[in-house]
Amino acid sequence: MKSPGNPPQENLTEWTEFVLLGFSDVPHLQWFLFGLFFVIYVTVLLGNGTIILITKVDPSLQTPMYFFLGNFSFLEICYVSVTLPRMLMNLATQRRTICFVACAAQMCWVLILGAIECFLLAVMAYDRYVAICSPLHYPLVMNHKACTKLVMGSWVSGIPVQVGQTLLVFSLSFCGSNHINHFFCDILPLLQLACGETFVNHLIVYIVAVLFVSLPFLLILISYSKIISTVLKLPSATGQSKAFSTCSSHLAVVVLFFGSAIVTYLRPKSTQSSGTDKVLSVFYTIATPMFNPMIYSLRNKDVIMALRRLIYK
Repeated sequence: MKSPGNPPQENLTEWTEFVLLGFSDVPHLQWFLFGLFFVIYVTVLLGNGTIILITKVDPSLQTPMYFFLGNFSFLEICYVSVTLPRMLMNLATQRRTICFVACAAQMCWVLILGAIECFLLAVMAYDRYVAICSPLHYPLVMNHKACTKLVMGSWVSGIPVQVGQTLLVFSLSFCGSNHINHFFCDILPLLQLACGETFVNHLIVYIVAVLFVSLPFLLILISYSKIISTVLKLPSATGQSKAFSTCSSHLAVVVLFFGSAIVTYLRPKSTQSSGTDKVLSVFYTIATPMFNPMIYSLRNKDVIMALRRLIYK
């Protein structure tokens, strides 16, 4: 017995390419959006590239915190490069088609890099927890070998699951409309185009989101609850202010990234809308990489001094 929502399979054509609608609903703003996103992309490359450079060459930034920050900035460049160049090409040429394989590759990389960002933000929170709550043990716990293992674990842990999830999605048949109402190949808009039953795929999306988004977010909350408890016990207001200032930048990035990602992937299906999803996706795929260097530079005296030394040289 066929589901009433799905038309007969034999009357439908299975597609081998998709059309990314992006922001086609505002045709009069296409060149404005191209210019805006082009400036954002250049800002992301220059800002995060500068952070990578100074964390490598400045001796005062050869610490675990800046080692993680350098890796995070490299991740942000990779993350935004998966979606923005294709979007810019679509806006400039108005040719919005993307082949089956390219769409699968883009979705897979977005999912993998998103999982890496969740874990890396959790690792950075753990680094701040050890630095503030156990300062005497910090050099021993966060030695170079341990930091390298934490970063490598963040980079590889999500790959098998997200590759498997991508294979499951693209093993489905896509028929009827081939228009993806998004600016990149995201998993939820793609499932809306699939023929047949997608309950298992939606269930896997929620399970993976809980494991790769909610769990790291919970670990970050636990770390910061202990950090706040420790900081409030410090005898001087100056010490409290300094401790909080080292965490504020990281917290700002956490709120921006996790807030939009959790609302996108874990809110009830009945409340989902393509317009809201696109706006939220802009926050965790574009806004976070753009604001990352600004947040860490404006709130961090060490980074500002390193930038000045680099400019003088």
